[in-house]
Amino acid sequence: MENDISLKFHQQLFLISENLVTEDVAALKFLCTDLLHLSKLEGVKSAADIFKLLMAQEYLNAEDTFILAELLYRIKCHSLLEKLGYTKEKVQERLSEKGRISPYRQMLYELSENITSVMLKEITFLLRDHLPKRCMILSALDLLTLLEKQSLLTKDNVKILEDVFMTISPDLLETIDLYKKGKDNKAANFTQVFPEVNLELRGEFSNVENESKTMKSYKMDGPHRGFCLIINNVNFNSSQRKGSCKDAEQLERVFTWLGLDVRTYTDLTSREIINLMETWQRVPDHKDRNCFICCILSHGKSGAIYGTDEKLVSIRVLTSHFTAKQCPQLAAKPKLFFIQACQGDKIQCPVYVVADGPTPDLSSMQERVFLSESIPEEADFLLGMATVDGYVSFRHMEEGSWYIQALCSKLKLLVPRGEDILSILTEVNEDVARRDSPSGTKKQMPQPAYTLRRKFIFPIPMAPPPSEQYQCF
Repeated sequence: MENDISLKFHQQLFLISENLVTEDVAALKFLCTDLLHLSKLEGVKSAADIFKLLMAQEYLNAEDTFILAELLYRIKCHSLLEKLGYTKEKVQERLSEKGRISPYRQMLYELSENITSVMLKEITFLLRDHLPKRCMILSALDLLTLLEKQSLLTKDNVKILEDVFMTISPDLLETIDLYKKGKDNKAANFTQVFPEVNLELRGEFSNVENESKTMKSYKMDGPHRGFCLIINNVNFNSSQRKGSCKDAEQLERVFTWLGLDVRTYTDLTSREIINLMETWQRVPDHKDRNCFICCILSHGKSGAIYGTDEKLVSIRVLTSHFTAKQCPQLAAKPKLFFIQACQGDKIQCPVYVVADGPTPDLSSMQERVFLSESIPEEADFLLGMATVDGYVSFRHMEEGSWYIQALCSKLKLLVPRGEDILSILTEVNEDVARRDSPSGTKKQMPQPAYTLRRKFIFPIPMAPPPSEQYQCF
């Protein structure tokens, strides 16, 4: 019996380790700095190495996995918590009782997540007289670790960070202030004083109206609104997405009307889609734009979309190209992604309503991907999915998809009324939820996810909304 428990425990650790990338391992090492000897951590090459060290110090065992659950929670790998029998909410409930990561370490990690590559270069320049001449600083965590090694940064002295951020990014001073307030109040729970930037997942944004009265709005009054990419995959080896050209044309008309510079790409393979993201990630003109929008029309599976070569591309991979670190020109600017694609194969399609996914292969069911794992856990992203995970989305072969047609219709109706994007997406949810397939038995519910910090409101165009008279070729 004990052998079975031990085997299951080590299988859990192996599966978790396999799902953590290099950046995750670096984050775990940093968060464990106060728990494990630095000399031991320097030899760490993988997440499994960290797990072994935690077990050696009796922080982690088959009966008590909370330290690992807390670490996964801190680095926002929430989907991996279920492998330990936890949820994000369960971890939050037990943090005040069992949490081991210090408020100081949490604060430093949160700061590192908000330091872009451009900011890191600027900080390194400001601190050049305090740093070793030939040191290699590849990340914000490297910099913070170096400052600690030189005793320039401690839990009782964060002045060097305050001085730097006063010059580079004053908004990050709030993070330090919250830490200091929590430190002064010994009884305070740091998680309550400085809550995690939560990814909001809502079918309906029930509190948007009340919240929006006090929220600030993103800057949208620049001379250039932003770029809008439309990827329209129509022709596949085994199928054709009829009606998708109607969606693409409508999106192009609506976003052009809204002031965006629209670029449309048709029938891209998986590699071409990734290459396109890499190209637009490096476009310098983003710095003069207010936002970035990307619309993808294709077949899909859980957490991914298909290229025309019928190979999957993770939505997370696509969106991660535009994080503040990867695309500094878009830092602190809203980045909106709208995905018209199936996210599973539940619900079969009737004759004139076809599913935006390949014919179901029940012998090779893929593991679900939580929507929260599809967008970066940093601020200023919005992901609008045509359907919830595991289900098909519907597209009329002549009129276009339910979701994109509803999105374009509500943008034309509600932007002139000054509504923000979350309110508009609530109306889109309502529109799509009311639709039925010809048989009257098939339904669909879109699912948005966002880490927006402010209201996103399109400026009201001077011209009237575009006409709905289209030709689809």
